[in-house]
Amino acid sequence: MHAYRTHKCGDLRKDNVGETVKLSGWIHKKRDHGGVLFVDLRDTYGLTQCVVDEGSPLIDTIDKWHSESVITITGHVKARADETVNTKLATGDIEVYIDEVVMQSEADVIPFQVAEDDGTGEDHRLKYRYLDLRREKMQKNIRLRNNVIRSIRERMYAQDFQEFQTPILTASSPEGARDYLVPSRLHPGKFYALPQAPQQFKQLLMMSGFDKYFQIAPCFRDEDGRADRLAEFYQLDVEMSFVTQDDVFNTLEPVINGIFEEFSDFKGKKQSVTPTPFPRIPYRDVMLKYGSDKPDLRNPLEIVDVTAVFERDDVEFNAFKNVIKKGGVVRAIKAPGVGGQPRSFFDKLNSWAQGEGAPGLGYILFEGNEGKGPIAKFVPSEAQAQLREIAGLESGDAVFFICNLEKKAAHMAGLARDKICDDMGANGLPGRETGCYKFCWIVDYPMYELDEKTAKIDFSHNPFSMPQGGLEALNTEDPLEVMADQYDCVCNGFELASGAIRNHQPEIMEKAFGIAGYGKDTLEKEFGGMLNAMRYGAPPHGGIAYGIDRMVMLLADEPNLREVYAFVMNGQYEDLMMNAPSEATPDQLKDLSLKLNLPKPKVEGGEEEKKRA
Repeated sequence: MHAYRTHKCGDLRKDNVGETVKLSGWIHKKRDHGGVLFVDLRDTYGLTQCVVDEGSPLIDTIDKWHSESVITITGHVKARADETVNTKLATGDIEVYIDEVVMQSEADVIPFQVAEDDGTGEDHRLKYRYLDLRREKMQKNIRLRNNVIRSIRERMYAQDFQEFQTPILTASSPEGARDYLVPSRLHPGKFYALPQAPQQFKQLLMMSGFDKYFQIAPCFRDEDGRADRLAEFYQLDVEMSFVTQDDVFNTLEPVINGIFEEFSDFKGKKQSVTPTPFPRIPYRDVMLKYGSDKPDLRNPLEIVDVTAVFERDDVEFNAFKNVIKKGGVVRAIKAPGVGGQPRSFFDKLNSWAQGEGAPGLGYILFEGNEGKGPIAKFVPSEAQAQLREIAGLESGDAVFFICNLEKKAAHMAGLARDKICDDMGANGLPGRETGCYKFCWIVDYPMYELDEKTAKIDFSHNPFSMPQGGLEALNTEDPLEVMADQYDCVCNGFELASGAIRNHQPEIMEKAFGIAGYGKDTLEKEFGGMLNAMRYGAPPHGGIAYGIDRMVMLLADEPNLREVYAFVMNGQYEDLMMNAPSEATPDQLKDLSLKLNLPKPKVEGGEEEKKRA
């Protein structure tokens, strides 16, 4: 017989009754029922109920062992009595009566429960991550992640993609986030950067003649932590030669749709998935209709522009008119069927808006053709009729208003759209759709944007994208009007992917970077490798990168990316288990030719304490 097991803890069935078996695993739970000791034995494959019969000399020994101790048992399989069958357990028809037991590794008292969720905090879970990972939920999530990545690879191989590994130590690149820098010992005063994405390398592979590239790529960005962002993350990185935007979409849509179809019943209930082809929404349209370029299409509410209503001479609402005169806009959100809601429904939304920094959330409620509410008296009947037509309002509907400069109005309207929808759902009205994954493409992004702080033009998205209209557009059009061949893939309010058709002509790249303030010298220094490769013949090419972690987070129905990683840092980017980041020793700093210039600690207290500090 094998030293540790003849079967795994999820294997045994009625067909095994009468057999002598050996199982190894962790003590999940113990229960003493009047002299009979029940031991639930667990491994990653499942759980088996084991029994120490009354009078066995093993009872006193096993009873002293703590949960999470690792043991090996030898015993014989018996069928459970009909009334004790556990239909929720794969091995629920049988139990194993223990004849022998060996302690492999005795556990101390555990700092939190593994067999059940005892509400322990995230930092405590991450400090003892190896225990947290033993929990059933975490085991399922990590297996899901593994299976998703395996399925992605199979689907990419099936379309003749080749898998590559690109460098981890590389040069800094303007990807829009802060780099993690690595000092070079051999080149004092110089630094490598961890890649924010393998952008230049995958483009260089296309210029090297490889037609289809993909990679499960590790990426690093030194940004503040949040639930849907980590310092280190993985993406399905893709690049293709001789393709248009349509080719990229047609190639990746079946992969992503197939992944979500395959794993959409992860929690036991099948979810619907947007069929291919996914809807395409231009950037300007999505910002108007949804107030965000990451729209959650499960939310049925849409935003409309009603500036024209409040510009009318017969409308005397100066709070809006004064903003419109400064270039502002008025956005409106229809909330169907809220006429039966109490006044508190509207008051809570108004208070919420004030908490978001807005003056409030004005509204008009229609009963028949007559509008009521705090703004209605400023809008005469003819203007109300125009409002009803623009917003598609009927009796019993309300319309909420946001007035500000266009960018700020879009942002606030997007927040309000989601808040109104969720409040409707919480009050028995149709709200956000459930049981579905709703995908769309956001296309036609602006090539450039105006930095509000510096008033300078900068790239709005990926700097390596091809401008629509090519060099002629860059030479003849207002830069802020130039569109790029850039696109994002969005699902349920999350940006899952970003991509573009790339700029493959050096003269266009020089012009594009020049508009953003990068001189030729800077371009040669930062991107000389890319420019030189273009000068030796570069194919038209494009690609995309999907965030694997966000995909798994959606499929697992988890609110936090840290729930779908095996080992991960907390929200402050600290590894509490491995005590990282840690201080470098003086010898390490000397080897790297570095000296520390740490910020002075903040001093609290009165003047005397500050002087002493």
